[in-house]
Formats: sequence, structure tokens, C-alpha cells
Amino acid sequence: MQRLRAVSSSFRRENGASPTPKPSMYFRNFSLALVSTLVATGAWYAYKDSSPSATSSLAGGVGQGSVFGSLQQTRGLTSQSIYPNAPQPPPKETSEEEQPATSTRRAVVVDNDQVYTGSITGDGPLQKDTDDSGRKVLEMLTPEQATRKLRRNEESYLVGRGKGVVRYDVVQIPSNDPIEDDHVEKIVEVPQSMTAGGDGASGNTDWMFWGVFDGHSGWTTSAKLRQVLVGFVARELNATYKNALADPSLTFPTPESIDAAIKRGFVLLDNEIVHESVEKVMKANSKRVAAELLAPALSGSCALLSFYDSKSKLLRVACTGDSRAVLGRRGASGKWTATPLSVDQTGGNQDEAARLRKEHPGEENVVRNGRILGGLEPSRAFGDAFYKWTRETQDRIKRSYFGRTPSQLLRTPPYVTAEPIITTTKVEPEKGDFVVMATDGLWEMLTNEEVVGLVGQWLQEQAESQGGGNRGSSWLKSWFSTQTPLPVEKLPESQKDGDVNGQRTPVRQLQWGVNSRENERFVTQDKNAATHLVRNALGGKDKDMLCALLTLPSPYSRRYRDDLTVEVIFFGEGDKSGNVVLNVEASAPHGDVKAKL
Repeated sequence: MQRLRAVSSSFRRENGASPTPKPSMYFRNFSLALVSTLVATGAWYAYKDSSPSATSSLAGGVGQGSVFGSLQQTRGLTSQSIYPNAPQPPPKETSEEEQPATSTRRAVVVDNDQVYTGSITGDGPLQKDTDDSGRKVLEMLTPEQATRKLRRNEESYLVGRGKGVVRYDVVQIPSNDPIEDDHVEKIVEVPQSMTAGGDGASGNTDWMFWGVFDGHSGWTTSAKLRQVLVGFVARELNATYKNALADPSLTFPTPESIDAAIKRGFVLLDNEIVHESVEKVMKANSKRVAAELLAPALSGSCALLSFYDSKSKLLRVACTGDSRAVLGRRGASGKWTATPLSVDQTGGNQDEAARLRKEHPGEENVVRNGRILGGLEPSRAFGDAFYKWTRETQDRIKRSYFGRTPSQLLRTPPYVTAEPIITTTKVEPEKGDFVVMATDGLWEMLTNEEVVGLVGQWLQEQAESQGGGNRGSSWLKSWFSTQTPLPVEKLPESQKDGDVNGQRTPVRQLQWGVNSRENERFVTQDKNAATHLVRNALGGKDKDMLCALLTLPSPYSRRYRDDLTVEVIFFGEGDKSGNVVLNVEASAPHGDVKAKL
């Protein structure tokens, strides 16, 4: 039996463990003795494959650096060897021509923090219906089924506003059940009278918002953000623009006032979630009301919100937590450059740790093991009231309703804030800029450069396959020449090791043992750019790895991958029909889906 060291972590937002990966998970071949035990106590997944290569272990069909590592071939197992006491039908005499082809399954056995891989031959009793679609939890997804799962929640919209945005793609892949991520997209048409400046521009302005929300300890906070965050921010922006119009010395709000408006929207909403909810609950004196109003306070969520003003062509990215936005821009060399538009805000970020220690002098455990009070990883988040309520409030909530005992390290809350850090970028639609926004589940798997290079690769494929002959691809123009493996400028070697600019490196690549070259890892086969990124994050060309990771159900899956929410926003010179329409070829068939405007 060969042992391959890998990295283990539950990667929960709040578990008090060190964020440093611990080498405690192993990938192994399974033996006959283990199988009979793990079938009953672990989780066993297999899919049928009658091809000759399927008679070897999973690693035999997986390139070096796959999730299963470099493992030895496993001897085939029959249903009789797994269930030695099971009744077997009498042998049937047949000629060689009548001999049935041996059915082989590829299998993954999960037991605690260990993964066993191998092959099974025969049609033993290894199936059980578990859902309405007829899928069996004991069966590993086939590549076709994996693709259907990847595309189940994808959406794509063509933006015909003529304001610099031509398309955006979205996809979500759950790991938690239910998924704790959420997202929002809204376009607000602002009358010319509201944004009139001294630049002679005419016509209405579009305020475009895209948001991804990475929930933790539940889904309620992220759902609350999806419902109301854009409204809170737009209300503050509206007031700021009106104040500028009323001031004869101003023709446009100052950049500082716009940033302040966005921050007010974030902070006011969090205050409503965390503090105003307590006041309402105390007045109502009802456990039912408490359960409803306190849910978004007791869970938490990071928030990444992009605000694009079509008049100024400025893109503001407001980040609370460790979701990330990256700009892709095509350079003179024909390659794309990756520019981060946000910083991962965690206890492991030196700037964030220094800020917290300055705000809470004398509290040496305000950041411990890269976590706030040794528990919460994001240093900025909505909700997470246990890091914001006073001890008296927490004791009262626990005594009258429900809750938990305050941390022994709690001294001078709040320790966590929802105030975002904002960056501003001048977008160049004529150069085909694009922005990728994603929860940290994607950045655990891919670097900024890999993500931008993959989108550049996808754009090139779309241009070559469609020729720019329809509305959905005409904005691609003729940007592309053959680029391999990824058309992206690489980071200098000196910046590749460790965290770069406050951003963590993809720890999942360490966990899975990924070390293959790009041309051996990545594939282009999806019409939706966000789905394209997720496919390559989960395995790309390594179909066994992709299928295994998508087969694992909650809660097993959370050990190996997080919830994934990805948005890709494409800037360019599109049509001016004024419509936002569903891009059917890159969207899941959900019936009469209407664009968000």
C-alpha cells in the first residue's frame, strides 16, 4: 500500500483551528479487508466503465498531480469478495462468444480524513436510490453527469445598453446543503438630471451592480444581502448625487463622497442586522420573532459588491471579507494581465491584524492563529454578532431566547466590521476589459493569473468557434492570435511564494497534490465563462478528479471544496437595443427566466 501525503482541512469559517494546512489526509489504495468495513461505515462511490483502462485503479487514468496522487494499480474486486455470504446465482454454461463483458466501476471510498481509490468488477449490490432524479449516492458521477451538475445553476445575460458592459456570466456550485453563498445583479437607470456634469455628456446613466456573498455558519446572512444590500447602497449614492447637484461649486460628487456613500450603505445594513434586530426582538418578546429576526445576525457573510457608473466608466469594488475581484486587461503583447481589485481581509492579513491590535490594545488574542479571537477567519463581515454584541447582550439573548456562551476572550467588541475597503478602476471597454468576482472557494483552487488566463483562453475559443458572427460574440472583435498554454502575463518568480499583496495562495492545490503543467490541466468546453472557470478549478482535463469532487455529498464535500459562486463581467462596445436578455446557449434551461434590470 502506497501512502501519499496531502493536506487536510475542514476549512470552516469558524472552527478555532489554525489556517495553516495540516498534513493529515492521505490518499491510498483500498484492500479487501477495508472494503467490507467501509461499505457499511464510510461512503463509497463508483461509476460503470467497460473501457479497458477502467480495470486499473483510478490513478491509472489520472495524470500525475491529480486528487488521487500517484497510486498503484488495485486488483479488481468482485461482489462475492465484498459480500462473501451473499447468495450467488449458479454459473451458466456459455460459449466464449456468449461471455458477457465484465463491468468495471471506478470507486472512491471516503472514511474520515482518508480517501481510498480502486476498481471494482461485477454488478454487486452497491446501489441505493437516494433522490427523485434516480441518482444513487453509491454511484460516482459520470463525466456527462458532472457536466450537467456544473451547468445546473449557470446564467448568462447579454447587455444591450450600449453603456460599456456587454455580457455577464454567473454560476453556483454548492458544497454545503443548502448552499451558503448568494449573489445579486441589478441595473439602475439614472436620469440625466441626477448625474448632469460639466463634461457635456447627455443621456441617462446606468448604475450597474454585481455582488457575490460568501455565507458562513448558515445561509441567512448572505440571503439578506442578496435582498437588500444594493438598495441600501443605491439609496446612499442617490443622496450623495443629489447633494452634489445642490452645491454650485460641484458638477459631480467627489470620489471621497461616493466611497463614503457605499461604506454607509454597508454599515447601516449591518447595524440593522446586528443591533436593530435585537431591539425589535426585545420589544416583541417572542421566540418566533427572535428566530426570524436574529438569524442573519447569528450567521455571517462576506460581501463583494462592484458598482459601475456608465457615465464615468469607473468601477468601484467594495470588499468586506475574503471574496475577491480581479481585472483582466489585454496588453500590447496580446496577453492578458491580472490586476487584483480587492484584498483578502482575514486575520492572516498583516494589515488587518495590525488594525485590530491597534483598535484593541492590550488584547494579545484579538488575532490568534490567523483568526479573530482564535475563531473567525474573516476580519470583516456582515452578521457574526458574537464578535459584535457586548457580553451583556449575548447573555441576555442566550437567557431569553437562544445563543451560545460568549467567548472567554471577549473584552471590547466589536471585533469585526462590515465597513468595506473600496478600490476604483477606470475601465477601458474598447480594450475588452473583464472582471472576475468570486467567493473564496475559487481562489482556494486557482491563482489570479490562472483565472485571468483561463478567461482569456475562453475568449479566444469563442472568437475562433463563432467568428464574431452573432450578437453574443460580435464584441470579441479580432483580438486573438494563438496563445499557449494560457495567454496571461506571469508573476515574477519572487512573488509566487507565499501570500501576494494580501492574497492567499490556492491551498487546495496543495491538498490535492496538483503540480501538472497548464496544458495538462485545463480544458475549454463550456459556453458560460463562469462555468469554464469552475470546471478547471475542480479538475479540468482530469475527469476523474472532477467527477469525484462533484460526487462527494455534503458534509463530506466540505472537506475538499467550498461553495462556489463566480461572476464574469465583460466590458466592450455592444449593441444599443436597450435590452438585457438571457443568453440561452450559456444558461441552464430554467423555463421563462427574465433578465435582471
